[in-house]
Amino acid sequence: MRFKKLFEFPIFPAMRNLYLPFLTLFFIANIYMSCQTPQEEKASNTYAILPRPAKLEPRQGQCALNADFQVAYSGENPEWEQVAQYLASLLRPATGYEWPVGPQATGAKAIALVEDPAITQPEAYQLSVRPDGITIRAGSPAGAFYGIQSLRQLLPPEIEASSTQSGISWAAPCVEIADEPRFAYRGMHLDVGRHFFPPEFVKRYIGLLAKHKMNRFHWHLTEDQGWRIEIKRYPKLQEIAAYRKETLVGHYSSQPRRYDGQRYGGYYTQEEVKDIVAYARSRFVTIIPEIEMPGHSLAALSAYPELGCTRGPYEAATHWGVFEDVYCTKDTTFHFLENVLAEVIALFPSHDIHIGGDECPKVRWKNCPDCQRRMQEEGLKNEHELQSYFIGRMESYLNAQGRDIIGWDEILEGGLAPNATVMSWRGTEGGIAAARQGHDVIMTPTSYCYLDYYQSMSEDEPLAIGGYLPLSQVYGYEPIPEELSPEEARHILGVQGNLWTEYIPDGPKAEYMAYPRAIALAEVAWSPKAGRDYEDFVHRLSHYSRHLDEMGVQYSNEAFGVRIATAPAEGGGVQISLSTLKEGAAIHYTLDGAAPNAQSSTYSGPISLNADGTLLAATFDDGERASPVLRQEVVAHRAVGKAISLAYPPHSDYRHLPASVLVNGLPASETRFKDGEWLAWQEQPMEATVDLGESQQLRSVSLHFFNDPGVWIHPPSAVSLSFSDDGEHFRQVENAQETISSGAGERTQIRAFTTAGARARYIRITAQPYGIIPDGVPGAGHPAWLFVGELIVR
Repeated sequence: MRFKKLFEFPIFPAMRNLYLPFLTLFFIANIYMSCQTPQEEKASNTYAILPRPAKLEPRQGQCALNADFQVAYSGENPEWEQVAQYLASLLRPATGYEWPVGPQATGAKAIALVEDPAITQPEAYQLSVRPDGITIRAGSPAGAFYGIQSLRQLLPPEIEASSTQSGISWAAPCVEIADEPRFAYRGMHLDVGRHFFPPEFVKRYIGLLAKHKMNRFHWHLTEDQGWRIEIKRYPKLQEIAAYRKETLVGHYSSQPRRYDGQRYGGYYTQEEVKDIVAYARSRFVTIIPEIEMPGHSLAALSAYPELGCTRGPYEAATHWGVFEDVYCTKDTTFHFLENVLAEVIALFPSHDIHIGGDECPKVRWKNCPDCQRRMQEEGLKNEHELQSYFIGRMESYLNAQGRDIIGWDEILEGGLAPNATVMSWRGTEGGIAAARQGHDVIMTPTSYCYLDYYQSMSEDEPLAIGGYLPLSQVYGYEPIPEELSPEEARHILGVQGNLWTEYIPDGPKAEYMAYPRAIALAEVAWSPKAGRDYEDFVHRLSHYSRHLDEMGVQYSNEAFGVRIATAPAEGGGVQISLSTLKEGAAIHYTLDGAAPNAQSSTYSGPISLNADGTLLAATFDDGERASPVLRQEVVAHRAVGKAISLAYPPHSDYRHLPASVLVNGLPASETRFKDGEWLAWQEQPMEATVDLGESQQLRSVSLHFFNDPGVWIHPPSAVSLSFSDDGEHFRQVENAQETISSGAGERTQIRAFTTAGARARYIRITAQPYGIIPDGVPGAGHPAWLFVGELIVR
């Protein structure tokens, strides 16, 4: 592992090779337990710090800040004064105090930033709050900066206000904190290609991630729909590629497609880029720019059509997806990209440059004389090796400039140079393979890190690309795959949250989709694995959210919503249990389809349903709704809560879900394939066996499948049903008739078997995967996904 990549602080590069953890013993500490005593719960509320520190010891009393306080610093490096000035600038607006800054205290009370050579981990800090003052000790300015973020959260939330707040006691509870990050790479991504975000929002986005102790900003600057960075040598990139003639309205799967007819676009001047880079440096954030290649390049081709295989004409894409027109592999293209990267390198000090490498269809290359000639000259067997050649050639150029590449996990195909870092997004397999080959890895799998997915099942949620990624799932992510040995695991640099913006047109929605899930990911990346507890996290978030309110951050309150569980009801039917993590909140619900309000039925214990129905529920605080409305169809069928086994485990990204989700009486979403009710397979069949407990006469058996080819999800190629009386000897069901129908939204397929009253105790249903996706369809050449929902037995 190359430590220069782990700790890349643009302000003090001399510290990149230091990684001597000073908190080894502290990592066993667990201040926050899942079963908290009242005293522990009070501590959790008083010290609502996110991400959770490695060690926190509460102390009696508090430190009341007043106009006599100053900010003092002791480090000789000028960056120590910069951090001190940053702290003073945070405190002045809300308190109205002067907060003078000086190299040492002059007898007055102080918040002291102290350089401590004994703290050798570059981002570690110690925070001591005493009645007579506050001290932050660190080995570097970065550590002091992160100590400031913890102190900031200990103060009243009004500290985030931009104007003087009267009547506030600016007191912080006394505490001793010793803290350091678990992972060196803690990142957030922003796609500005699909939608453009002004420079001031980009800086706000960086400031928010830094506030939560993240240190990488992955800036996705080029896409099929727009080129967003000024390249002086190629002015048409700004004049043509930065704009599209119109934009899709609604979801890309909706037919017929509609467009707004409005020209759209924008780009960042090089002066704006320099300003954003400087801002990020002041927040100890390294910006990693991404210039996509060889795919996702349609906007660039619209400006310079000679770079494509067909030579156009091309235009920037007006809807979302993967497009067949990509960069051609002739020398002209490589000269263009080298010239582009030369200007990018001059703007960004990061050691790593992201060059994309994902979702590159090979259709144009197969029919392009230039590309076929390239394959022949280089001795390449197929177009996959041609893509490897493309990536390798660009990597060689960047290596010659003293930089290394990062790429999406497709860059593994065909071989990769040793210094390349892989960003594993298609599950965890790419990360595992890369680490075993000795490559550094950043984990960002869709199932845990794609923050453009829906975050609640509420019908009030704004339009999103699809999927379902609740806060609890993000928080439960473990970045180091259990398949890796300790030596291989050293290559896992950290994690990153991705915010793709097909359906995110502006800053407020970007914040809403990112938060609080980005905070959960920050805790995954920073805090020790031992002691992580979701309920405690939500309790701290509940108190900390007032800080977000003061800052005007838009965020989801899904974490404070209603949770549902089911079990078989006595005498048949379904028993429904509801709960919430929001302290002191009441749950109100309805069963008649009406939206719940404060006068609706109050939940006080399990609810029994003997027939199919619809539950709507929400939390209420002081009579006001405090969460999204949960709308859940409930099916009271024979298999609810029965034992179920799977012959083949689901895909690794879905193994955290139990097989019982297929028989819990809660039909999977018609629109969101990651709602926690769908299980997924790729390449292997799905074979489920249900034990009904006793032989029963059965009328029908049906199984739901998701169907969305745009995201590589296809229905099964075949489904078979068999019964058994002993669980060992299975027989095909005689006279069973299969019908195939679409769900309400036409993104699901229902395979139903009428069984003519056959009797059985055991039911086995097998679904064969679709197979390899054909050319001309998104994901061509890859195995299709098979998503399976509720197994309903009547």
